[in-house]
Parts: sequence; structure tokens; C-alpha cells
Amino acid sequence: MKKQWYETLFENFANSYEKEVFTLGTLKEVDFIEQELLHEKSKRILDIGCGTGRHSIELARRGYNVTGFDLSDDQLARARENAVKAGVSIEFFKQDARSFNFNEKYNAAIMLCEGSFPLMETDEMNFAILQNIFKSLKPGGKLIFTTLNGLFPLFHSVKDFMDANMTNGSTTALSFDLMTFRDYSEYTINDDNGNPRILHCNERYYVPSEITWLLKSIGFNEIGILGCNVGEYSSNVRLTPDYFEMLVVANKPNN
Repeated sequence: MKKQWYETLFENFANSYEKEVFTLGTLKEVDFIEQELLHEKSKRILDIGCGTGRHSIELARRGYNVTGFDLSDDQLARARENAVKAGVSIEFFKQDARSFNFNEKYNAAIMLCEGSFPLMETDEMNFAILQNIFKSLKPGGKLIFTTLNGLFPLFHSVKDFMDANMTNGSTTALSFDLMTFRDYSEYTINDDNGNPRILHCNERYYVPSEITWLLKSIGFNEIGILGCNVGEYSSNVRLTPDYFEMLVVANKPNN
């Protein structure tokens, strides 16, 4: 089966990934997660699309029990190396977010910097990810995730934003489909050996009403949708069209 662009992207890319601008806000992002969890160290956290483990490792440093998974062998190998260097114990394993089910094992789930959602090629796949998270949370569990803000491309150029915020690569073509809220782009990057790689990307942007409907239809409640920038997560930031991402917090009911 042909690999999707998001699978090809993360092959031999761990060094480059960790130098990207969007990876620099880990500490303050974890501060926000801790606030949402009321600093209760006993809570078990699932990190979906964990990448090289930056959020998992920082949470483990602060005393939380964390499990992380990702689809990329290369990213997972670096996550394990980083955990050893940090002196923390974390279970990292390979898993597809569209097909996992841990049967109410976790008190919280995080899915940040478009870890899995909304990279999938169909809306049904993205929906399945949210369903799987719901099943894997204990009653009263909390989901914290970021996704692409569908209001942004109505007012701004996605291409200009990407070119200004990516250190390794450039967008050579991009079209945004107003009927599906997907952008289709040709993106050129260099892997960790300096070899150029051309990716044909397809990402889904969501407007707040869609996210609310998706989460409520699955069973989540107390849904908050916020604006966010890298390293600037706050429960006091109202979402506007100027934010490229939205930060979403939702709860699984206690009964």
C-alpha cells in the first residue's frame, strides 16, 4: 500500500523535526496541561501522535504516568532515546490512531501540534480518532488537543504562514477548497541527510461549530475552544480568525 504523505514526512526526520519552531513551546504547553489536570500526579495520560516525545517526557519529569504512541518508527526511536537521556520511564509504542482502543485506561489524553488529527485523508478517519480517544478515557477523563482553525484561511494566506514558520522546507503550491475545508499543497523538505523530499499534503481545517458537533455526537461535554500560539496555551484566549490553530478541551462525562 502506498504510504501517505504524513508517513513519508517523518522518515529520517527526527533531527529536523526537533529544530522546527513549533517544537519550542513545550514547557508552557505542559504548564497548561497540568493546570487542566489540577496538578493531580496520579492521573494517567495518553499522548497520541507523540512524535519524539517532548510532551510525554516533560510530563513524566513532573511525575505523571504517561504512555505515548505514534505511527512513525523514526520518531518513536528518538522518543525512546530522549526518555533515556531525561531519566524517565515511558512506554512508547507504534500504533495507528484510527484503530486503537484501550478500554477506559486513561484519565487524560493529549493530541498536540496536529498529532494524527487532522492529517487523515477523510473526515471519517478523523472522526474515528476522536471516537477511539473517548473509548480509552475513564469516566470524567479529559481530552486536550489542537487542530487547524478553519477561520484562518478565510482571512489569511496559509502559504505565507507556513513559509514564515517552518525552518526546513517551503510550500511551492497550495490550494484551499472551500467546499471541504481542505488545503492541498506541495511541500519540499530536506530529510536528516539533506536529501530533498517533495510531499503532496492534504490537511483538514475545522471551524468551531464542527468540532463542537463532532465531540458532542461522540459523547464529550464541557467543550472549550480557544485560540493558541506555540507555547501560549491559556484558558482565557478567545479564538479568532488570526489564530492558525485552535486549542480544544473536552470532558468525558462521569456517567
